Amino acid sequence: MAIFKRIKKFLDDFLVGFSLTMLVAMTIIILYQVFSRQFFNYTPSWSEELSRVLFVWVAFLGIAYGFKEKLHIGVGLVAELLPEAIQTAFDIFAKIMIIALGGIMIYYGGYFTSLMMDSTLPGLRLPSSLLYAVIPLTGIYIVLYGVELLFVKGLHQSYVDVEEGDD
Repeated sequence: MAIFKRIKKFLDDFLVGFSLTMLVAMTIIILYQVFSRQFFNYTPSWSEELSRVLFVWVAFLGIAYGFKEKLHIGVGLVAELLPEAIQTAFDIFAKIMIIALGGIMIYYGGYFTSLMMDSTLPGLRLPSSLLYAVIPLTGIYIVLYGVELLFVKGLHQSYVDVEEGDD
């Protein structure tokens, strides 16, 4: 069991570290692009496209991180009015749907990525599949986190309502 925890910790750390690295790189590239355009009247052809690819990767990996940390929005107004057994059934159904979404992303994302191998990103001169490869990767993370969520009650972080005037 300890080996699974170490693998999961590695995957979690990789997700966060890789996402943050891409976010920093995207920020630096955009700053460089703006600086070179304003001061040298020159915009590198690769900068906009690379920052767009990095943005897509950060956004998709952020979806997976949102499932890990239970950060996605949920409307529980109607569900909270139902009996506890039905709430539990809805919770399990939602988690199964999340796992199914991850599976769909793996399958169709992998298929679409392979379709885009022959196309290239003009500014980077790299395969377009680089842009789409994040879809199956995000799907893998969503399936892993969805399975993990099956063993935890609730799908969203709980919060405490703060009344006005409470200090």
